[in-house]
Amino acid sequence: MSQLSYRVSITRPTSYNDDPRKMVRSKHKLPQLSLALLLLLFCSLVSSEIIFEERFEDGWQSRWVRSDWKRAEGKAGSFKHTAGKWSGDPDDKGIQTSTDARHFAISAKIPEFSNKNRTLVIQYSIRFEQDIECGGGYIKLLSGFVNQKKFGGDTPYSFMFGPDICGTQTKKLHVIYSYQGQNYPIKKDVQCETDKLTHFYTFILRPDSTYSILIDGRERDSGSLYTDWDILPPRKIKDVNAKKPADWDDREYIEDPNELKPEGYDSIPREIPDPKAKKPADWDEEEDGIWKPSKVPNPAYKGPWKRKKIKNPNYKGKWRIPWIDNPEFEDDPDLYVLRPIKYVGIEVWQVKAGSIYDNILICDDPEYAKQVIEEVFSNREAEKEAFEEAEKVRKAKEEEEAQRAREEGERRRRERGFDRRHRDRDRYRDRYRRHDYDDYHDEL
Repeated sequence: MSQLSYRVSITRPTSYNDDPRKMVRSKHKLPQLSLALLLLLFCSLVSSEIIFEERFEDGWQSRWVRSDWKRAEGKAGSFKHTAGKWSGDPDDKGIQTSTDARHFAISAKIPEFSNKNRTLVIQYSIRFEQDIECGGGYIKLLSGFVNQKKFGGDTPYSFMFGPDICGTQTKKLHVIYSYQGQNYPIKKDVQCETDKLTHFYTFILRPDSTYSILIDGRERDSGSLYTDWDILPPRKIKDVNAKKPADWDDREYIEDPNELKPEGYDSIPREIPDPKAKKPADWDEEEDGIWKPSKVPNPAYKGPWKRKKIKNPNYKGKWRIPWIDNPEFEDDPDLYVLRPIKYVGIEVWQVKAGSIYDNILICDDPEYAKQVIEEVFSNREAEKEAFEEAEKVRKAKEEEEAQRAREEGERRRRERGFDRRHRDRDRYRDRYRRHDYDDYHDEL
């Protein structure tokens, strides 16, 4: 089996009702396989399921419903189908928010599913082509009945995931989990990407309630629903009634009880007469009194005597308040189970529009999600080159406009100066004329 050269993968469905397990393509021509190998391949395929995958190719409009939310107020934005200003593949299109300072809301109905007893993978890509300034770039999973024409910010959701950027301070990745009708945000501060290239965001939730957050296929964070959300009371709490035992010895070092003070230690003076001092030659004891040398610190004086410190043989460590079982904790083995999901939606506010959503995937196979990223990122270098070229054009245009503005400003300054010179000349000429006229009449 290891000698065979082939690769089998599941293609994405042309519509969300197609069974992806029935769509198998061969990257290379398969050799004649044994029945056992075919069964092994079949089992590996049926063990995973693509619940929903959207690449926004032709026909995507039939699966998505644009909401009328905020339209009556003139605040509803629209999506356009485009590959964007720079793309690794001009035929790979997504949907882009358009019109600044608008609310954007669109959703798709998907086959109802539950993540009970299986891994849930939620993944999509987004490219912030604009200087977003302030706005969201997340997606939502919704349960129950949703009036898609009225889908908006007030519509209850079961899960929300994705970037939220505002200024230089807020660059967070939202992970909001709904449990028993209440939304719980992740307690961690997970940072999102803020450049203008395509990035994949992946959330993996497992039946043991552990999770992983991946950006561009690399794990950014991980943990558990039990610890990283305040959904359930903690399993353990500190025993507030606990007291340190009376015989608890938390002194790491103690004085050596066997050490004795040296004989005569206390008689050592702090200062002694300066041995280098000499009585002045002109010292008169009758007039000056008895001469005494000045005092200097005694090098033999070691200060008050203290026993040396030794390791405490009875040291038990620093006492800490013990943790006990929380009586208010009641485990829910289905903590990880979302309400049955029926819709996926995009609902964001953006000061500057221009974000391109693409490659939305809901499945139970992290390996397939990784394969999607690798497929899209095969054009990563082409996208970078297209972006760099677009940046050159943008900067050249900005410099051209700045130069034009400078030239226009200089032209206006010259014109104002020319007009001023003419006004000054005419004013001085009129004044001189009046002066000559007055002098002439004075002579008369």
